[in-house]
Amino acid sequence: MTDYFRPLVQHGRHRPDTALPLAGGASWFTHALHLRRDAAPRVLPAAGIPADWQAALSAPRAPVAGLSMDAPRLMGILNVTPDSFSDGGLHAGPAAAIAHAETMARAGVDIVDVGGESTRPGASTIPEEEESARVAPVIERIARPGRPLVSIDTRKRAVAEAAVKAGAGFVNDVAGLTYDPGLAPFCAARALPVCIMHAQGDPATMQDAPTYGDVLLDVYDWLAARVAALEAQGIPRDRIVVDPGIGFGKTMAHNLALLEGVALFHGLGCPVLVGASRKRFIGVISGEQEPARRVPGSLAVALAAAAEGVQILRIHDVAETAAALKVWQATRQGRHDGT
Repeated sequence: MTDYFRPLVQHGRHRPDTALPLAGGASWFTHALHLRRDAAPRVLPAAGIPADWQAALSAPRAPVAGLSMDAPRLMGILNVTPDSFSDGGLHAGPAAAIAHAETMARAGVDIVDVGGESTRPGASTIPEEEESARVAPVIERIARPGRPLVSIDTRKRAVAEAAVKAGAGFVNDVAGLTYDPGLAPFCAARALPVCIMHAQGDPATMQDAPTYGDVLLDVYDWLAARVAALEAQGIPRDRIVVDPGIGFGKTMAHNLALLEGVALFHGLGCPVLVGASRKRFIGVISGEQEPARRVPGSLAVALAAAAEGVQILRIHDVAETAAALKVWQATRQGRHDGT
């Protein structure tokens, strides 16, 4: 049976000599939860973690397209689709999309994630020509030197090619580069960083009846296998971001188990992305049916993920999340701007 080690993440300036840094960032850990499929979890000191796991959990992460990964980065969602679950097509037109990208840039976003095909539960695939026509004109206008990095949220090589030609520098694929066999070779050839997300099933069917043996370990194993496969295809680990895929083929219990245990994914040696903003489980817990009114719950999840060392937060509400992170970081460190 495979052994897994989830660091029990801690914060603050006062850390014992036995603490190990988490992914080269400000967080650290002195103990970890030892997980196996055939045994109950047990807590052990960091010194008892195997050397390869220690190295993977502790080593600083390489920058992603020039963005350092030593503190949480904000990825703002820009859906240029008429059927987004979260905004109902509010930014489907180029003018509205470009204006919203500018608003996010002013609010402090680090990455603008442009998507032209809805991946909400029950969504159908659209032709790549239509998807490219939605995203390329917007990316051409918002991808500029000195501006936030632009990522393309797509499963398709042709769309990624159009987006990169327009100025995108990062590929975010909800299918983990498994949908289109041509996408991984393209990303490898262009030395593009990629984000691989776990999903059980495709958007049309993923919420029908998702099942797992152990959701945390199953998702970890799937992502580990995908990282290894992409390395074999010429995409090095230091250009790969991993995403456990909150809400993609998961029940409420699955989502919460992944968020509770998300620090395990640092063991893959890659930056970790969490995208839970405005999702249905937040509405169920908070009692808020309208996605746009799930901001408080989304902030709670973002801060919980940041507390576990997650490097990239994929969000809708940039200004609110940026402010919450600043206050959280100041309270964690007991100071602000050196005071």
